[in-house]
Parts: sequence; C-alpha cells; structure tokens
Amino acid sequence: MESKYDVQITAIGNLAKTFLSNNNSAILMDEGIRPNLSDMVIEHTPGDLKEDIKVGDKLLMGGVKYSVTRVGDTVNDNLREEGHCTIVFNAEGSMPGQILVTGPTLPVLSVGAHITFTKK
Repeated sequence: MESKYDVQITAIGNLAKTFLSNNNSAILMDEGIRPNLSDMVIEHTPGDLKEDIKVGDKLLMGGVKYSVTRVGDTVNDNLREEGHCTIVFNAEGSMPGQILVTGPTLPVLSVGAHITFTKK
C-alpha cells in the first residue's frame, strides 16, 4: 500500500498516555511546535502529507492496523501545518480535528515507533 503520511514518535507525554487509556484517543503534533502542550500530546518527526487522509484509508500505529471511518473537516490542513490531529480509536466523535478509526485494540506506543497512513 502506498504511504500518504509517515512519521516517527519522538516523545509521549504523561497525559497523552492517560488520554489513550481513558478516552481511546491520541493527540498528535510535530515535535517542539508547542512545548506548552508536550505533556498532552504524542510528538513526532515532521511529515509530508502526500495526499489527504480519507475514509477507507488505513492507519498503522503501535503495531496495530486500523481502518479510517471518519475524517474531520480540519484534519488534513492541520496535519500539513503542525502535524496535528486527534485519533479516536473504536469510539464516537465529531470534532473537526478528529480522525475516527476502528481496529482490534488500542495501540502500544513507544518512542521510535512509526505512525503511518496508507491508501485503501
């Protein structure tokens, strides 16, 4: 499958771990872009969004493969500008900056792991 967006995790904030386990969500952001939010986000290397993320695309994160079921109105612009979006795993959501995905389990995150979106 052709990659649309591929970044590597550089830091995982303590609150980011709580958000994942309690809210089934992960907030992504380019490393160093907003240091005041570093505890809440998963920071990653800057990436190049080659093509908009769309419903039906795949996400590989933390060794788990997911299907994209919804893409908020601002997601693609935010990814291009700041590497920012919120990924919601196996839950409901309707915010403009959220990507909803379904998969077998929550990802296991680690520094150095990749977050990759691919075409259908």
